[in-house]
Amino acid sequence: MSDVLIGVEELAEAMLGDRPPVVLDVRWQLGADDGFARYKQGHLPGAVYVDLNAELAAPPSPECGRHPLPDVDALQAAARRWGIDDGVPVVVYDDAGNTVAARAWWLLRWAGIAQVQMLDGALGAWRDAGMRLSSGDAVPRVGNVVLTGGHLPTADIDRVAGTAGLLLDARAAERYRGEVEPVDPRPGHIPGAVSAPTVDNLTATGTFRAPEELRARFAALGADAGPVTVYCGSGVNAAHQIAALEIAGFDGAALYPGSYSQWSSDPGRPVVVD
Repeated sequence: MSDVLIGVEELAEAMLGDRPPVVLDVRWQLGADDGFARYKQGHLPGAVYVDLNAELAAPPSPECGRHPLPDVDALQAAARRWGIDDGVPVVVYDDAGNTVAARAWWLLRWAGIAQVQMLDGALGAWRDAGMRLSSGDAVPRVGNVVLTGGHLPTADIDRVAGTAGLLLDARAAERYRGEVEPVDPRPGHIPGAVSAPTVDNLTATGTFRAPEELRARFAALGADAGPVTVYCGSGVNAAHQIAALEIAGFDGAALYPGSYSQWSSDPGRPVVVD
C-alpha cells in the first residue's frame, strides 16, 4: 500500500512467502498493564509481543520524560529477541489504530531498518477480514540485526523551545487546552504549539485516512510553511502523527521524544492553558 502501511491481504500473502516479515504486536494503554494478557488471548499468527515500557523506551524520569528513546544497544538486543535479521521486513500493529504501534514503526526506522510497515486498521482490520488468530506466546529464534541510531530527525527540549516552523501537539484536544491532565505535572501545552489530535488521522474503522485527506488536514494546520516538529505526552502517539505526515507527503518531520512529560516537569519551561 505504501512505505508506511500494509493491508491485510498483502500481509497474509507475505507471511506465506519465501521472505516473511517479522510481525510485532505492540499493545499498550496509558494506565493499564494488560497488553501481554490481551496478546495471549489472540494475536496474528507468529506475532511477537513487544513491551513498550521495557523494550521501546529507556526508564522514565522527570528530566527525560515518561518514554525516553532507548539506548541503541538495548534496542538491538530486543530486536534480536524478536527474531529480526538484517534485511528482513517488519510489520507492527496494536489494537488501537496503530497509535501505539507507531512507536515501534518510528523507532525501528530511526535505528536503521528500512522496511517497517504498520498493518493498516491494526488488529481490528485482521479480525474483520476473518483472518485466523493465534493464542499463547510466540517464541521466535534469535535474530542477527545490527541497529544504529539517528536515521530519522529528532528535536531536544532546547530546540523545541526555539522552534522555527510548525510545532504540532498530537494529544487529545482537552489535554492541549489544559482542561484535563491525567498524568503529567502541569496542564496545558508548549507555547506556540498547534493542536492536532492523533485520532484525527484515522477513519471510523481505525484505518489511516486517505493521503489527500491527510494532506489537506496538515496543510490547514500550516505544514506547508516550513519544518514540522511533533510531540505528544511521551513520544508515543507523536510517532503516529509523523506516519500520517509521511503518508500525506510531508517528509522529514522531527519527533520530540521527551514531549510534554519532559517539558511540563521542568518548572522553568512555560506552559499555556486556553
